[in-house]
Amino acid sequence: MSLAAPGVARPSISGRVGLVAAAFVVLTEALWLVAELPGAALASDLGAIAVASWAAVACAGVARRHPEPLQRFWTLLAVTMALAATGRIVWTVERLAGQDLPHTALVGGLFTAGIVTGTAALLCSLAAPRSLVGQARTLLDGVIVGLALIPIAWLVVFRDIATADLADPLRTFGLLYPMFDLMQLTILVAVAGPARPMWRAHTLIGVSLAARAIADTVYVSLVAHGTYAPGHVIDLCWPLSYLLIGAATRWPPPAGNDGDDDDTESPLPPWWRVALPYLPVGGAIVAVVLGRRPTGQSPHLIFVAVMALLGVLALRQGLAANENLRLVAWLRRLAYSDQLTGLPNRLTFTRRLRRALRDGGPVAVLLLDLDAFKQVNDRFGHAAGDRLLTTIADRMRDAVGADGMIARLGGDEFAVLVDRDRPVPPERLAERLLAALEPLPGEEDLGVHPSASIGIAEYGPQHTSHTDLLRDADIAMYAAKAAGKSAYRTCTPELRESAVTRAELIADLRRAVDEGQLLMEFQPIVDLATGTVRSAEALVRWQHPRLGVLPPAKFLPLAEETGLILAIDRWVIHQACRAAATWREEAPEVTVAVNIAAAHLRHPDLIATVAAATAGAGLPPRALTLELTESALIEGSETVLERLRQLRDLGIRIAIDDFGTGYSSLSYLHRIPATELKIDRSFVSRLDADDPRAYATVEMVNRLADAFDLAVVAEGVETGTQHAAVTAIGCLHGQGWRYGRPATLAELRTMLTPTDATR
Repeated sequence: MSLAAPGVARPSISGRVGLVAAAFVVLTEALWLVAELPGAALASDLGAIAVASWAAVACAGVARRHPEPLQRFWTLLAVTMALAATGRIVWTVERLAGQDLPHTALVGGLFTAGIVTGTAALLCSLAAPRSLVGQARTLLDGVIVGLALIPIAWLVVFRDIATADLADPLRTFGLLYPMFDLMQLTILVAVAGPARPMWRAHTLIGVSLAARAIADTVYVSLVAHGTYAPGHVIDLCWPLSYLLIGAATRWPPPAGNDGDDDDTESPLPPWWRVALPYLPVGGAIVAVVLGRRPTGQSPHLIFVAVMALLGVLALRQGLAANENLRLVAWLRRLAYSDQLTGLPNRLTFTRRLRRALRDGGPVAVLLLDLDAFKQVNDRFGHAAGDRLLTTIADRMRDAVGADGMIARLGGDEFAVLVDRDRPVPPERLAERLLAALEPLPGEEDLGVHPSASIGIAEYGPQHTSHTDLLRDADIAMYAAKAAGKSAYRTCTPELRESAVTRAELIADLRRAVDEGQLLMEFQPIVDLATGTVRSAEALVRWQHPRLGVLPPAKFLPLAEETGLILAIDRWVIHQACRAAATWREEAPEVTVAVNIAAAHLRHPDLIATVAAATAGAGLPPRALTLELTESALIEGSETVLERLRQLRDLGIRIAIDDFGTGYSSLSYLHRIPATELKIDRSFVSRLDADDPRAYATVEMVNRLADAFDLAVVAEGVETGTQHAAVTAIGCLHGQGWRYGRPATLAELRTMLTPTDATR
């Protein structure tokens, strides 16, 4: 299995050959130094130069195969290895020229430059902070650890060095190299934290830095004690560190971890990561105390290191304090503003409203809800919906201006608070908002710009808290929706009383199914030619314990709003199937039709409910017709259409109810697996007035159904004139008071004998 990340080529065969050759050089040098063969110093130098040069080439080669920021990371490592190779070359030349240990400014400058580029490379690593503040914090963490370890190392390495020998700069400042090594190791540990999966290249680089830190520490100790000679076995650690960095190029980052996932949320760092830069500070304090000379003075390097440590700690704490302030500001924005639109959120609005009520004076709330916004999300996706919300929020902010505070409460719901002197009446503000939401030229054709319904509530003696005011605004907003949307209403005592009645009715409706308060009636559908009953539509009624029998129009809209329609639909389907099974004993060809709400059509349990109802009643699936409104079918997604196809595969018939009242389209007739159309009663009723347009409409629908091989039912036939018209047009079936009012099951069974439908 390939280890390469997508878009990153695997290392070439030549790269593997180079790694093997470099490893062979390190192994040969190890054997040479351990065996103390002649020319060990030159072998050590040449081995370090060769491996460092190879590592530089390997890092440069892999940099070309990676995107940013990995390209910067490997390029800086390549420069670091090139500087190391150059420094060793200069070292070797000067040593061969006669200097035993050529610690010249040029050599020191090359090695120091390599430390700078190596540190920069670590700060460009995969999991390194992307912000300058984060990178500065990580760098300071490394510097703190490095400076804190200088007194500790001094106590361990230079404790037994004579005071007179401390004048040698090599001996007093030699600990800087191990300090830089530990600084880089600390930075690597910090950036290779828990934010992403561990990258093996990080592990190899970490081992490389550890090997180099050991080598530098031992080297400085040996030099300080005057026991180091070129070609010492410790020299092996430097080419080994270069080999590990070159080997790290063989490991691409984990899949999906190429440094481009800036949006990934970083987890909280572990406790040790937070405490990492401060853990060695205590040891440094102890080392300063124990490392004092008999004279009571500390060495100059220790004094300088401690002063630098205190300065860096102060800078780090200042940076941390600045980050904390920025974090607090960010958290406040997160807590009190809407992240999508930038408007104040529900919490801010509620706090401002409560404060305005405490301060006294006139207070009004406008509650705004977008009409049909869900259709935008369904048709175009949530990203388009978010863009539309942002645009609408900007328009409403401009419309309100300084006359109120607008907030987004959530979803597609907004609110405006008008307090103090109210220079603009709330009704005028509502008109401005509605005008701002009117589609601009070209937007109306897109069909993605919803209108809004606005409810207004003004604070008065009847309100005891801000929740009462919001409740009244909500009541008025629903009244605006009921009035046809794209409108505003002000809450009145009548609206409030109606809302209370509505809430009580909803509470009663929740108990209606469980307590058996629902009733079933059936209206016959007849064959217009013979007058025989061919089907019956199941109609639900509610036997309210206090209000009596309620028709569907009184409670089904509430059921759809509250989601109770699903339970009611299930009950109706089961009861209708049981009733049809009994009357089919007398009239085997008579079927039953059941209305299904749009919400149930989108619910995944519809297929199971229908299958269980027909099987439980012993009713053939072809004897059940599901009636769905035209608008519900048009708004259906591919999932809904697939559900309809599954119903048809079961044998269930599909009728399009109230045909002609929705947004009729020939294209959706091709897609929906319907079996019949029901012409809406509004067209049939106008046939009494000898309306040629109504006659032409019914005739056109009948021909359209015939072309699509669909049966036709004329609804709402109440008079002989209407019956004669739909019969003359060619409609085969009719339904209405002309043929029978909704009746109980017992009454329906008396109607199953042929009747003269032409009377």
